[in-house]
Amino acid sequence: MSVLETEVGLETRREAIAPRIDADAPLLEALRRRDPSAAEQLVGSYGDRAYRLALRITRNAADAEEVVQDAFCNVIRKVDTFRGDSAFRSWLYRVVSNAAYQKVRGTGRRRAELSLDEVLPEFRRNGEYAEPIVDWSPAVDDPSRRIELRVALTAAMADLPADYHTAVLWHDVEGLSTAEIAAALGISVANVKSRLHRARLFLRKRLTEAMTA
Repeated sequence: MSVLETEVGLETRREAIAPRIDADAPLLEALRRRDPSAAEQLVGSYGDRAYRLALRITRNAADAEEVVQDAFCNVIRKVDTFRGDSAFRSWLYRVVSNAAYQKVRGTGRRRAELSLDEVLPEFRRNGEYAEPIVDWSPAVDDPSRRIELRVALTAAMADLPADYHTAVLWHDVEGLSTAEIAAALGISVANVKSRLHRARLFLRKRLTEAMTA
């Protein structure tokens, strides 16, 4: 067993043993009591993050606003269906992402899969890389190229299929754990890790192409 597998196993066991304390318990209680201020609390706590998530999936500001409004209405209306099997924010993100995916499917704008051919480098028959490896990492510390790098990363993120895009956004930007993402998307932790791995390979390949052009 590798060190990584050991650490993952220990983390999983600690999560299983440690009692879950949901930081959103007061908000959840207010929603369940139908407190008049609950909707305002919900928007104040998650409005911006929900909008960013919806916008990254739909790629359309008007669609994102509509998605968030519909999702928050569903959260308020169906809060009693939340059983606490995951963190409240994971459940809320799942409601938002499902609404955003439905909007995207209606317009048919995003792909749903990322093939290995798109993320892995090309090899010759003897196992060597088909193209020379260029180390462009010093460009990260070069102020004159940071804008170029940011533009390239934004473009690469835009080309990610929605499911992979969401996994990277939640893990690397919002700071959710793989377990929370799995709960939010209704998939296994292994599936989340696979999406993150493929997405990062894809982003690395696109950035390499852009920075060495």
